[in-house]
Amino acid sequence: MDERAALALVGDLVDAAGDDAAVVGSTVVTIDMLHETTDFPAGTTRYTAGWRAVGASLSDVAAMGADATGAVGVYGAPDFESGDVEAFVRGALDVCERVGAEYVGGDLDDHDEFTVATTALGETAAPVTRDGASPGEVVAVTGALGRSAAALDAFAAGETERANDLFRFTPRVAAGVALRGNATAMMDSSDGLARSLHQLAEASGVGFAVEGDAVPVTGELRGSDAAAGAGADSDDRLWRAATFGEDFELVCTLPADAVEAVRGLLDVPLTVVGDVTESGVTLDGEELPDVGYTHGE
Repeated sequence: MDERAALALVGDLVDAAGDDAAVVGSTVVTIDMLHETTDFPAGTTRYTAGWRAVGASLSDVAAMGADATGAVGVYGAPDFESGDVEAFVRGALDVCERVGAEYVGGDLDDHDEFTVATTALGETAAPVTRDGASPGEVVAVTGALGRSAAALDAFAAGETERANDLFRFTPRVAAGVALRGNATAMMDSSDGLARSLHQLAEASGVGFAVEGDAVPVTGELRGSDAAAGAGADSDDRLWRAATFGEDFELVCTLPADAVEAVRGLLDVPLTVVGDVTESGVTLDGEELPDVGYTHGE
């Protein structure tokens, strides 16, 4: 079975599954696994890998509206070079420091390829789940989309310094905490905006009508050569930003009259991209396919 089917199977067996993190009392807990062949392009430094691996889990904590408290990891590799291990840990320490959490170590193991598994913890008495959206609300995103797609372009072009910088994102923990209490449903955009909208729609039993012109796309993202040659560069950039994934922004729903007040609490932009509807997921009036990042591909 594919990843989506496997997740559905787990969800049928485990009542706590289905959100970005599980809730145990007032603690949220999440785990992610990243592999060299699928998650770390050639040129990714071990420092960036440590930052990104831990940051991905911290992003799940952010999506629950929780304060990040700590993270622990498993580092697997064919060999343990002191420079590599130190750089990885420094990246993990620095991304945790960025969001006020603590990296407390983990485990080392032999593995045939560089592989990392990270668990992150957070605390909140009022977690934001995916199932609270209602028609009449708006849907919004933090920051801008397309950062990771731009990083892949930079890696492919040999611009490794720029690519590594783009790969080191700031988990939106502060934004998630600020949205808590106003956001009715929330998740991160690690699978892409399009897939996130479909997942929120399924969990909440609603739909979304999104306006393409409203979707914030990072200026770092270029259109593909094919699209540029066809004169459709802006459309291509929007599609890549909406479907590539791995951006780790927050996608949330909230009442329209709460938007301005929430913006005053955030440390990043919050952009309303559309409305919550009764059913269907559309972009500029056309059906938006459930397309996005799939782990292992």
